Amino acid sequence: MPDKKIKAVLFDLGETLLNFGKFNTTQLFRQGARLSYDFLKSCGQPVGSFNYYCWRNLIALRLRHWLSNITRKDFNALLLLRGIGTKKGIRLDRQQWRHFAWLWYEPLSKVAKAEDDTKETLTKLKESGIKLGIVSNTFVHSSSLEKHLEQLSILDFFTVRLYSYEFDFRKPDSRIFKTAAERIGEMLENIMFVGDQINMDVKAAARIGMRAVLKAAYTNAGKKTPKGAWKINNLAELPELIKKINADTSH
Repeated sequence: MPDKKIKAVLFDLGETLLNFGKFNTTQLFRQGARLSYDFLKSCGQPVGSFNYYCWRNLIALRLRHWLSNITRKDFNALLLLRGIGTKKGIRLDRQQWRHFAWLWYEPLSKVAKAEDDTKETLTKLKESGIKLGIVSNTFVHSSSLEKHLEQLSILDFFTVRLYSYEFDFRKPDSRIFKTAAERIGEMLENIMFVGDQINMDVKAAARIGMRAVLKAAYTNAGKKTPKGAWKINNLAELPELIKKINADTSH
């Protein structure tokens, strides 16, 4: 009889590990534009007027985001913004460009909240021998996301981290789940996927044989949990849920 115990957990990022909630996109964008603009100015770079800088980048990002929804392939926002800046004569080194990308993301990072006991929950999972990873659909550069996770003291829990802009596919495409399984070194049936999106996360993970868990969030409020999946209100419920599932599979 095959071993179907859960040996690894993969998490979605937004509204799962990090709760952003509903926010004013334009307001946060302008805050990021101001921070990055002031940084470029302090470095003596040719930035021009703030309003032109802000709208040029906003239009470019929105256009690429629209295209990514058509092609189902995410883009690297750092490369896009760097390309725009380079054409205008902006010259920065690798570390400065990463800091520049962080300044765009920083206002959003301040909106995000992690559950108070997230670190404790991840510690319990790791100490029980569970491998942990992240699979996220995103155009935000990994350096910004991982700086954010580091600030929350949880980055090192995740030995595997997949961001969709690094691939030619994204969730719910089965290839990103299978790639994550290969990297974390476990069979699909031994992996639990936790996410907030019913179609992108839960149904897609279950379809290829993973155990799927729906994390309660505003994105799935009032929607039914798909058949065969579990639902949790808080990440703190995971250690006991996994213990129960693993006990049931051993009978």
